[in-house]
Amino acid sequence: ISPNIVNAVIASEDNKFMEHWGFDFDAIKLAAEKNKKRNSTAFGASTISQQTAKNLFLWPDRSWLRKGLEVYFTLLIELFWSKERIMEVYLNIIEMGDGIYGIERAANIYYDISASELNREQAAIIAASLPSPRKPDCLFKETSIENPKSYATNG
Repeated sequence: ISPNIVNAVIASEDNKFMEHWGFDFDAIKLAAEKNKKRNSTAFGASTISQQTAKNLFLWPDRSWLRKGLEVYFTLLIELFWSKERIMEVYLNIIEMGDGIYGIERAANIYYDISASELNREQAAIIAASLPSPRKPDCLFKETSIENPKSYATNG
């Protein structure tokens, strides 16, 4: 796996990944404040470790039971795995497009290369798709580099 995708995902998804023990309490507090202000649950604060626990061991719907189990599995992952292992598993199970799971498959489909060959630009574009992995098509069109607004208007 290219270090470029690791760096891009950390920058995009969880910039405190190397510092926390599975939970970013500042991000949780900020998300709670935004959600309270807007009377919604639109803003989340899941770390890479939490997303790994959810995607590896749990089901996708939102419930307090699933969130409680996610906390439990996140603690176990952080206790027994290195940050490198957590990132490796995350990158190999996360959805990176409609039905596209794992960085190797995404790199192959979008760029016809191996995940180890991703450059910074390619890695950043893939990382930018992670919040809405089923809507990234316009990110991977040649025109998206020249017209960055295409993701916002088409996504």
